[in-house]
Amino acid sequence: MLKGIYAITDEFLTPSKTILCQVEDALKGGAKIIQLRNKSASDDELVVVARQLQRLCANYNATFFINDRVELAQKIGADGVHIGFSDLGVKATREIVGSTVLIGVSCYGDLDRAKQAVKDGANYVAFGAFYPSKTKPKAAVVPLEVIKKAKEELDIPVCVIGGINESNIQEVAKQEPDMYSLVSDIFEAENIQEKVQRLNQKI
Repeated sequence: MLKGIYAITDEFLTPSKTILCQVEDALKGGAKIIQLRNKSASDDELVVVARQLQRLCANYNATFFINDRVELAQKIGADGVHIGFSDLGVKATREIVGSTVLIGVSCYGDLDRAKQAVKDGANYVAFGAFYPSKTKPKAAVVPLEVIKKAKEELDIPVCVIGGINESNIQEVAKQEPDMYSLVSDIFEAENIQEKVQRLNQKI
């Protein structure tokens, strides 16, 4: 189900030695969606950990996405793939992954892009950044009102991402998005499980 805390990995914050333990802690805390995001490794280097994460998420009844890597998502049978501005479009992605794999699309602050993604068959759209982001410092900050407009005009789940943390997540929650994506606030925490539990309490 596309709802709740959406934890996104990072090659620096979740290195290969600890990623499985870190993700499991997030799942224990109540994360409902996990995304493997790694911008530097090859698909061949990620295939083993991707399969491990897919199984781990299945054990916790959570949904597993892979960022950008459409062929890898198809190869390991991931629940979904998330595509950005410079990746393949939704229709081309669908041709590769098939009809059952979920597709999420980054829309930044662009409602027209989101509407096109819906027409093309996306399963959710993501907006942000809403605050300065540690993992994407060059990302443009968009107003929170975008979430409300998206909820009013779109009929698929809306995800928020970008600089969201424990101190501002309640402000975001007032706009009633479906999913809350976090990276550093979760995976920099001393106790990941407790961090996710607190985030869940605030939404």
